[in-house]
Amino acid sequence: MDSLGAASTRFGFDLFKELKKTNDGNIFFSPVGISAAIGMLLLGARGATSSQLQRAFRSVKDTESSRNKAEEKETEKTEEIHHQFQKLLTEISKLTNDYELNIANRLFGEKTYLFLQKYLDYVEKYYHAFLEPVDFINAADESRKKINSWVESQTNEKIKDLFPDGSLSNSTKLVLVNTVYFKGQWHKEFKKENTKEEKFWLNKSTSKSVLMMTQRHSFSFTFLEDLQAKILGMPYKNNDLSMFVLLPNDIDGLEKIIDKITPEKLVEWTNPGHMEERNVNLHLPRFEVEESYDLEDVLAAIGMGDAFSEQKADYSGMSPRSGLHAQKFLHRSFMVVTEEGTEATAATSIGFTVSSAAGYENVHCNHPFLFFVRHNESSSVLFFGRFSSP
Repeated sequence: MDSLGAASTRFGFDLFKELKKTNDGNIFFSPVGISAAIGMLLLGARGATSSQLQRAFRSVKDTESSRNKAEEKETEKTEEIHHQFQKLLTEISKLTNDYELNIANRLFGEKTYLFLQKYLDYVEKYYHAFLEPVDFINAADESRKKINSWVESQTNEKIKDLFPDGSLSNSTKLVLVNTVYFKGQWHKEFKKENTKEEKFWLNKSTSKSVLMMTQRHSFSFTFLEDLQAKILGMPYKNNDLSMFVLLPNDIDGLEKIIDKITPEKLVEWTNPGHMEERNVNLHLPRFEVEESYDLEDVLAAIGMGDAFSEQKADYSGMSPRSGLHAQKFLHRSFMVVTEEGTEATAATSIGFTVSSAAGYENVHCNHPFLFFVRHNESSSVLFFGRFSSP
């Protein structure tokens, strides 16, 4: 599973850098969710379209030469991608009731198109998903409502009206939807009585009021001397997932260091061998993020334009008819971060005070920071974000 973990880190960082060009505020998305959806397209893609879509699965160690292999090697590589997703999605679906985690993908295709049964079987086998025929030609708006209703059902009704009025038409042939819903419980809870109103600095001159959670505990920690930043690892209940926070020392430090961060370094810094358990005095805002993106332009910018081109897209492994192309690729994700944790560890915070103490690292998240949630066994990055605006 290492290669999927490395690939999701690189893909997530590539997407983040592209999204931040047009987004000043919070950014939040699921690298694994989006790449699973791309994997479903890849199953039916051929030729140059297939080669472009594979860029999402470039691992940190891949080189240009290794990406220009013979067609046989490419086939082997795509098969391995699908097998790894099958394993990961199976593992995720087994996760406990300690948190809610749902990654859902679906293709909605115009019903007058003939889709190959082999393709439909593979989508279900590898991606726990299927292609649903809808009547875009005669009933575009009803189809839109049907898709929205499915999305709502997959996200505990948190995400409504993903497709606004008029966004689908009778010329729509294929719609690919990916939803991610996550609500986690910490392995070490924050006590609600220690949450206080505090300022969160958007920059050196502007602040907003937030509810700041606090706790003092031992966490995985590392200090990045050259970047003047800290990384903290916080496990969720059962240690299946962890959230990592990269916090610059300076209020406006994030923009200065983003260009110095690489996917390789993120993997290295958050490697268990690189981080050490330290006593930490942690202040983390209670926050909720929900972001929505139409990824067509973003994916085109990182080299996947053919997949969405009516002239160039080749999905002959999906349908024997020509002219099929992915017209919309919407991604919406939702995440809640609160004090909730396990009852068993609640007693360990008795006698807690917020003041600083000798021997404790201070991690005070009162200005913009990066965060990502990782599935520990596979090292896959489920969620990646920048929190910069409460």
